[in-house]
Amino acid sequence: MAGQAKITSVEAIELFRAALIVFTSQARPALEEISSEMTRMRLWLENDQRRFWENERRNRSKKMEQAQQELFTARLSDFQETTSLLQMTFNRAQRAVRDAEEKLLRLKKWDRELDNRSAPLLKEVEQLHSFLTSEIPRAIAYLSQVVRALDAYTDAGAPGKPEGKTA
Repeated sequence: MAGQAKITSVEAIELFRAALIVFTSQARPALEEISSEMTRMRLWLENDQRRFWENERRNRSKKMEQAQQELFTARLSDFQETTSLLQMTFNRAQRAVRDAEEKLLRLKKWDRELDNRSAPLLKEVEQLHSFLTSEIPRAIAYLSQVVRALDAYTDAGAPGKPEGKTA
């Protein structure tokens, strides 16, 4: 017959149901952790790192301006010996400012790329989380009903038990 099921073990269904419960209880926190880690990463990039490199660029710019003033003063006073040392200091400060500006640009690029690359993946994580919170509990409940129905079926057809009486 086409509509019949061949069930060899009700215990296998019960074990599957128990495994599904364990899986759900472990998967939900993992998915929530993924979402929170992405939020933390985004906040770290947008706030902490951006603030750090903006302050760093500001501090380095001040040092570069100071080195430039010292170099200008030394050139006016015509001290050849200190001018080359001050020129090196100014060049180093200038490189440090450029480095901070490059890191800020790279940080902005990472911020955009993080959103572009993570948004589709986070959407899938949210869909899986939604599935785990809505569909899996219904599946677990359905499996419980199936087990109860099969137990009732096997109890009703068991030899040696009078029908309609319970032990």
